[in-house]
Amino acid sequence: MVNEKEHQTEHFLFRLISEELEERGFSREMCTRFPPEPNGYLHIGSAYAIHTNYTMAQRFNGTFHLRFDDTNPLKENIEYVNAIIEDIKWLGYDPGNHIYFGSDYSDEIYNAAVTLIKLGKAYVCDLTPEEVTEYRGTLTEPGRNSPYRNRSVEENLELFAKMKNGRYPASSKVVRAKIDMGSPNVNLRDPVIYRIIYAEHYRTGNDWCIYPMYDFAHPIQDAIEGITYSLCSIEFKDHRPLYEWVLKELDSHEPPRQREFGRLSLTGVVTSKRFLRQLVEGGYVDGWDDPRLPTLRGLRRRGFTPESIRSFIEEIGSIRTQSSVDISLLDHCLRQDLKEKTISVMAVLQPLKVVITNYPENDVELLMIENNSENDSLGKREVPFSKTIYIERDDFMEQPPKGFHRLSLNAEVRLKGAYFIRCEEVIKNRETGEITELRCTYDPLTKSGTGFTGRKVKGTIHWVSAEHAVKADVHLYEKLLLEPNIPKEDSGDWTDTINPDSLVILKDVLMEPIVEHARPEQKFQFLRHGYFCVDKKFTTGGRHVFNRIVPLKDTWNKR
Repeated sequence: MVNEKEHQTEHFLFRLISEELEERGFSREMCTRFPPEPNGYLHIGSAYAIHTNYTMAQRFNGTFHLRFDDTNPLKENIEYVNAIIEDIKWLGYDPGNHIYFGSDYSDEIYNAAVTLIKLGKAYVCDLTPEEVTEYRGTLTEPGRNSPYRNRSVEENLELFAKMKNGRYPASSKVVRAKIDMGSPNVNLRDPVIYRIIYAEHYRTGNDWCIYPMYDFAHPIQDAIEGITYSLCSIEFKDHRPLYEWVLKELDSHEPPRQREFGRLSLTGVVTSKRFLRQLVEGGYVDGWDDPRLPTLRGLRRRGFTPESIRSFIEEIGSIRTQSSVDISLLDHCLRQDLKEKTISVMAVLQPLKVVITNYPENDVELLMIENNSENDSLGKREVPFSKTIYIERDDFMEQPPKGFHRLSLNAEVRLKGAYFIRCEEVIKNRETGEITELRCTYDPLTKSGTGFTGRKVKGTIHWVSAEHAVKADVHLYEKLLLEPNIPKEDSGDWTDTINPDSLVILKDVLMEPIVEHARPEQKFQFLRHGYFCVDKKFTTGGRHVFNRIVPLKDTWNKR
């Protein structure tokens, strides 16, 4: 029954489920589910929950369901449904044909509420939302019974039917489970299971004006689909008694079992939908797919691969409680995934003109340079070399400090895949003193790949041919939040939290010709600058935009 391929550190849920099934199994196959509400986009924390449910189903040779918790028409949209399906498939957790919608079970959930009313386990309550909260009590004080708690079964059935038929205003009545107002678990103090909402649903239209609460609908949906284990994050642990109460009172056969795992958070990263929405709607970012956001759409646009995200989750392993993971681990997993996959190209972000005075005026050489120094299978490419080139401005210093191994006046350096050059003259702007051009000579005997074994130089720098350079824009991203603490709920004030340098845009960056036909989302390593991805949102037919995914080394915690 069990797939023996396990992580090095066995997942505690795997051990727990294995022991439970050994003691009391199911007559049906293992089945798990991920139940997102389609009111926003998935984020990196969602990926952890998806991975947990998907892999646990696999390890027990079962099935994985994607079910949309779409029982609140005020917030949900088909746009989010389509995005969630696309993101889950992109991650590699394809549910296949097992995509379901909670709204498709509206009749069954309604009938379940009727059953509870007939059993004397639910009632229609006329308290206002504020009064319901007041009557519920506190963590230290028990609640009080609603004055409507002892209505007869017949009266409750009649009132519920009228609610369904639109006879009452929104929020004027609710249906509550009749459990225990004195329970130490606040979730069992006669929780609301149905409310009145007048809004068009994206799937069912105006067929319904009453909608179930998640805690009531969820166990019923699980039972209908034959879910065996409802695996959810730790904040739902106190909701488990209600989950089990609903299934018990409805006499569910071999009821699903809810089990919890730890909630993932990343240092300096906001995953709350409420706060992410404030960032988007406040114009602090350019949308839900902004590369600075932890949404899967943002990570994908920035250039993260599904393999790197899966590796990150597997590296974290088993989480039992609320856990905070350093964001640099995600960057590390990406570097490990890309280092042997990507072509290394030369891009000059801050160009400085270099004229090689003794190079033939109209000559152009095509030099063969390896595409990836760690993976020979990626082959080589032709790179044009000519009399005028550009190098990085910070690769030259007129009066270098000790240990500077790049280009300086009267010193030599190797051009990547090309020749040794020597700086003979520095040209400056007369008014500002800024260096505008270097005059250099080259040694034709030092061409790379010719077996030259003469003098050596300590430094190698990258370059691009001026005549053949492709211009593009580069977006350099830093962390979005200056502090790990986020504003108070609903404040919407991010003034002191947003990093003003979270996005730096460089115009007219010069690159090798190979990038001219780069595809959206194609990834490259820019020598010495990091890994970059073609931005699919802002790249146009005539102009590429490259997002820096991560630097070559972890500098996140050093800034």
